[in-house]
Amino acid sequence: MSRLSDRLRALASAVTGGGPRVAGPPRSGNGASSFHLLWELPAARGAPSPRLVEVSATLEVLVPPAVPALYFWAMQVDLLSGAREAGGAHTGLQWNRRYPGGTAVNWGGYASQAEGGGVLPGSISNLPGFADDPHTLAYPWKANRPYRLRIFRSPDPPGAWRAEVTDVVSGGVSSIRDLFVDCDRLARPIVWSEVFADCDAPSVTVRWSDLEAVDETGARLRPDRVRVNYQSAGEGGCANTTVAADGRSILQVTNAPRATPQGALLGFARR
Repeated sequence: MSRLSDRLRALASAVTGGGPRVAGPPRSGNGASSFHLLWELPAARGAPSPRLVEVSATLEVLVPPAVPALYFWAMQVDLLSGAREAGGAHTGLQWNRRYPGGTAVNWGGYASQAEGGGVLPGSISNLPGFADDPHTLAYPWKANRPYRLRIFRSPDPPGAWRAEVTDVVSGGVSSIRDLFVDCDRLARPIVWSEVFADCDAPSVTVRWSDLEAVDETGARLRPDRVRVNYQSAGEGGCANTTVAADGRSILQVTNAPRATPQGALLGFARR
């Protein structure tokens, strides 16, 4: 099983006790219930993990939130430099009432504990936002419309990594910002939902598709499958989140019976 990044390990260690929870607020340390899809990329037998320089995925909010609580759907990577773990970073869409129309985009990250654990610095975005939260910017995403998220080495300042979001329908590309971090590659990509709403808030559904990575040789890699991970009841997560697959995409759903168990492997049809 792929290892979770520092951020997810910290989240999982916030044990608060209690039994399965299907109503009321999550009891995790950060007040959210999270669930994740860990990519399993193809590799030759006995070969080391691929050295990634780009990852991307398409996200579509099929059933949007109906309450003002924060929702965050993101693609995350670990940041490596040689054998050293430099940190982790994530980019994705948010339902966030602080922004016009409640819609926002994010590209931010954290140094590893070995590197001090602080928030990673970054460039000033051309997208509008707030000075106290440079990671999160206003972005007018719409429900039932696909958006392509991409993390890659910045073409501008050396030692920076960029995230961008593409409106798949219009083709419009928005550069979010650059993060400044001393690393030479990306590793262990995952996608996830982080939900700050009550467990019994109206159900929300998002779709993930076209997961892809690029290694330093230029080869394009698609995960054969993803591994399902839920924040457990003991960690304060909601017990009524679930995922479903149709062979080409995977849904993450809140406030629904759990049809796919912890640790399940969901595959993708070959193209």
